Amino acid sequence: MTHIPYEIIGEDRPSRWLVTCDHAANTVPAEVGGGNLGIAPADMARHIAYDVGAAGLTRHLAARLDAPAILSNFSRLVIDPNRGEDDPTLLMRLYDGTIIPANRHADAAEVERRLAAYHRPYHAAYAALAARRPDTVICAVHSFTPRLNGRAPRPWQIGILHSHLDSRLAQPLIARLAATGLCVGDNEPYLGHLDGDAIDRHALQPGRPNVLIEVRNDLIATETGQIEWAELLAPILQASLADTGL
Repeated sequence: MTHIPYEIIGEDRPSRWLVTCDHAANTVPAEVGGGNLGIAPADMARHIAYDVGAAGLTRHLAARLDAPAILSNFSRLVIDPNRGEDDPTLLMRLYDGTIIPANRHADAAEVERRLAAYHRPYHAAYAALAARRPDTVICAVHSFTPRLNGRAPRPWQIGILHSHLDSRLAQPLIARLAATGLCVGDNEPYLGHLDGDAIDRHALQPGRPNVLIEVRNDLIATETGQIEWAELLAPILQASLADTGL
């Protein structure tokens, strides 16, 4: 049976929002290393393999926005759907101190095979969902680890990432989140733009309003936390979109 590289939820929901989760799963398809990248199960459960808690938050947030959602169904270590095809970090051989044996000797033909089987079908489905109406607004959901190996703890509870090319939705969202008393990162813990990444491809290039949310993963590791954050975020997202007049 062919591995389906994405899951779509609520395709017929009426909202103009589209909620996306590029790093939803730590799944390794059977056709990649027999379903094993050669690293320990404990490492496959870490942020290096997927965004911990992000899939659950995506499901609950999409339900509260009455919006469709698309979630990846392959580990970022198989091939990263949030990278352009020419990005050097598309296929990681070393990540946060862990060597990825199944990727170590992957050649151009293997990268092309994974692009064709997983990366491109995900983006084709994403593009079709985004095009379902002319006023789509994209909310990408990610999570980040409280600290990287050997690095200082990260203080933010949530980070809002945005490109200098379009901060129309991000700026009011940051202001509204900060007003709740949360520790909010503005393009923290990462910078908000990579050429060819999912937001660049599906939002910036077509001109769609967008925001990328990063929640610290210890806060959404359980379904209780995922529900709490979805209930917090949904009305703030709606109000922030209203602020923009878009």
